Amino acid sequence: MTASTPLIQVLLPLIDDLARELPEAERYRRLLDALFSLMPCDAIALLKLEGDQLVPLAAIGLSADVLGRRFQIADHPRFAALLQARGATRFAADCGLADPYDGLVACHSGHLEVHDCLGCPLFIDDRPWGLLTLDSLDPARFGQIALENLEAVARLAAATVKAGERMSSLARRVEDEHELAERFREVAGMAQRIELIGQSEAMARLLGEIRLVSESDLTVLISGETGVGKELVAQSIHAQSSRARRPLISLNCAALPETLVESELFGHVRGAFSGAVGERSGKFELADGGTLFLDEVGEMPLPIQAKLLRVLQSGQLQRVGSDREHRVDVRVLAATNRDLADEVRAGRFRADLYHRLSVYPLHVPPLRERGRDVLLLAGNFLEHNRPRLRVDSLRLSAEAQAALLGYEWPGNVRELEHLIGRACLKALARHPQRPKILSLTAADLDLPAAMPTVLPVAAVHEMPLMPLRDATDAYQRQLISIALERHAGNWAATARALGLDRANLNRLAARLGIK
Repeated sequence: MTASTPLIQVLLPLIDDLARELPEAERYRRLLDALFSLMPCDAIALLKLEGDQLVPLAAIGLSADVLGRRFQIADHPRFAALLQARGATRFAADCGLADPYDGLVACHSGHLEVHDCLGCPLFIDDRPWGLLTLDSLDPARFGQIALENLEAVARLAAATVKAGERMSSLARRVEDEHELAERFREVAGMAQRIELIGQSEAMARLLGEIRLVSESDLTVLISGETGVGKELVAQSIHAQSSRARRPLISLNCAALPETLVESELFGHVRGAFSGAVGERSGKFELADGGTLFLDEVGEMPLPIQAKLLRVLQSGQLQRVGSDREHRVDVRVLAATNRDLADEVRAGRFRADLYHRLSVYPLHVPPLRERGRDVLLLAGNFLEHNRPRLRVDSLRLSAEAQAALLGYEWPGNVRELEHLIGRACLKALARHPQRPKILSLTAADLDLPAAMPTVLPVAAVHEMPLMPLRDATDAYQRQLISIALERHAGNWAATARALGLDRANLNRLAARLGIK
């Protein structure tokens, strides 16, 4: 590029964006679109540095699951080299360092021995914030001008990121407090990184509610199916709350016999029962000043429910075997996969405790309602498994992605995590020698095929007779509409789920009057 006009044309819209209030994802997408128009390439990504890992925030030309991956810097020497540089870096075509995107470029399958890679660190307030990376399948695509342009855009990208973060901080008045608490926990080694992954509308609503309720001390009842991540939601609420410096104590109410639940909650004194050889603090006392998470609270025995209600109302408790009162300041988060309103009507759960726990009800959506989030989560689990299997790259084939999108996930996120772990082992077993890139196929996932809906014989007899072509069209119209709704209007995902080419689906939808 010899003239500066194209560069100016790219930068001016980004400068305008600095003063605009944009959603974070949209701001980053516009940034990558601008850079893509300036330096055409096959893949481009923006990654944020979080501790010892890089988190992809936006990407063009990479596999959909990349946004769910978390790249450990120690495992990826190219990323480490980019972070150590002050300017743009171009890797030689014969560079021996493993490429973290190997096998993940959307328009290419297989191992990339030779291609052009370019990257630049982003600094905010003279501190490393993250990376911009560009990849081209043409080993001679980038040159000196590309390096200079990337460094210019990187400075503006840093300003874009800083503007976005400053607007976010203004919208969240307690963000500084939360960041301080997070640093405290990291220094003390008290907690692992807590992250809820997803970009679907359902997930955005959940994250918004978590932020809202975290700023209060309200009791929260977290409901949802088994495996959706209710405990992770509780951890996130605590981590964003003003109690984050204090402990989060958990108790699984379904994992203990009735005789021990009371002692676990309230503690006991010596001699309170057989085996009580000394005094012991209960979960409430351990959580004093912090948060108590009661998992599977619907399994709590009725006699213990009455004592729990008293503590929630008065903040006072008695250890088992003692008549001495202890005052505690504890925020309670409870979780259940049961419908507690039904349990109340059935007489298995106290109505007064139900209303005391559900001051702020929070429902965690099942995985089948989260659309393409399943690919982001799969990418996260793949990256967790990659170092364990000692391969450079783990990826999903297009057929495997379609299989994941088309499955109902009765076991939700936990089922997905276990399935990805098994599939990785199966895929590795297919190779006599450990490959550099391991691709998971639909056969490795071994998901049950979706069974077509079959109408009862009686219903078929009651249907009005019509020409077979009309009946077939009606069925196809209904099936496409259901699939389209399940994938949040995404036609590409709908085509994969139905096993159709995107263009063929478009033509069929147009003929059926859907599009």
